[in-house]
Amino acid sequence: MGVSGLRTAVLFGAVVTTGLGAGLFYSYACSVMPGLARSDDRSFVEVMRRINTAILNGWFMLSFLGSLALIALAALLELRGGSRAVLGWIAAAAAFQLAVLVITGTVNVPLNNRLEAAGTPDGAAALAAVRSAFEGPWVRWNLVRALTSTASFACVSWALLLSARTPPAD
Repeated sequence: MGVSGLRTAVLFGAVVTTGLGAGLFYSYACSVMPGLARSDDRSFVEVMRRINTAILNGWFMLSFLGSLALIALAALLELRGGSRAVLGWIAAAAAFQLAVLVITGTVNVPLNNRLEAAGTPDGAAALAAVRSAFEGPWVRWNLVRALTSTASFACVSWALLLSARTPPAD
């Protein structure tokens, strides 16, 4: 495999991992959180705490962190003899993907940590307060992550399409 083939393979990996992440946030936005919104406070808190623990696994990290790593590698490879048009779309994908990481690290993870630290409160009022402090902000910012990661996916997908249409420089 030459440099051009490596460039295509890395870009393809970036598309796949970014698509997996966008799909995850989209799934939360259109099914998981609306479904949990219909549950009682105790179920909501308990299920979200379990989800927040379960999601910390290698498969999730592969797409969540791997997408930005592959996008960055694709940009580096594109800089070394690729197309400037393709590089622009890769750079846009990187910016959107970096925004997803920043939102996750500064908003959603701290909310998850506060939910975990609250434990399982006793009493309806305490459960309602814990849920209220978590649900609205988490859902809003997850929607932003879903849109931002979808934009990243669209940009990196377009970069792959342009790359396939551009004759290799090497």
